[in-house]
Amino acid sequence: MSSKKIIAITGGDGRFAKVLKKINSNLNIFYPTKKQLDITKLNSIRTFLKKNKINYLIHNAALSRPMNIHDKKTSMSIDLNIIGTANIVKVCIERKIKLIYFSTGYVYEGKKGNYKEEDAVKPINKYAWSKLGGECAVQMYNNSLILRLTMCERPFTHKKAFHDIKTNFMYHDEFAKILPKLLEKKGIINVGGKIQTVYNFAKKNNLKIKKISGRKFFPPNPSMNITKLLKFIKKKSW
Repeated sequence: MSSKKIIAITGGDGRFAKVLKKINSNLNIFYPTKKQLDITKLNSIRTFLKKNKINYLIHNAALSRPMNIHDKKTSMSIDLNIIGTANIVKVCIERKIKLIYFSTGYVYEGKKGNYKEEDAVKPINKYAWSKLGGECAVQMYNNSLILRLTMCERPFTHKKAFHDIKTNFMYHDEFAKILPKLLEKKGIINVGGKIQTVYNFAKKNNLKIKKISGRKFFPPNPSMNITKLLKFIKKKSW
């Protein structure tokens, strides 16, 4: 990644952005707060990107968890995750900025697992629908990349983990290290770690974590095929 490229990440004071800032301190990245760059306001986006001569925009700002907030505050979910993303796309088109959008692996149906980027999508909850709504706007801009992510904080934040749900969790710091290798790519890339149960993922760093069933909340296997990712980052496996 050229040091001359000027990058910004929305949600600059969020959990992932803080990790990215610590790990990639050598990159020229702006970390605007919501006050500095409000994705619900086109003029706020235009002003910040023009003032700082941004070339690459990583769109990370979103309403995320708890996931049931999208059932309770659906209008807010639409405003932030769908309309907010559409606003970002509009300004990136105007200014010819490369856009990298953080979506979610939960856009897949979650029954068979090992989903490829070309597989059909069928979101498993309203959070995933809101992220897919954002994807629709991003897909209309050729100079863009959609990353379907499954990641979480280190250490694993919960005392219990699903023993009957398979996924591709990876930690924020693991993703922050490989993100610079993906910024020049376009299209859609599944991003995650090894396919395993959430419990097996979590117990590697917490031997005391307890098992819990997740079947009431999630389908059994929303895991993704990450062959394309491994090829781009030149790894054989995690």
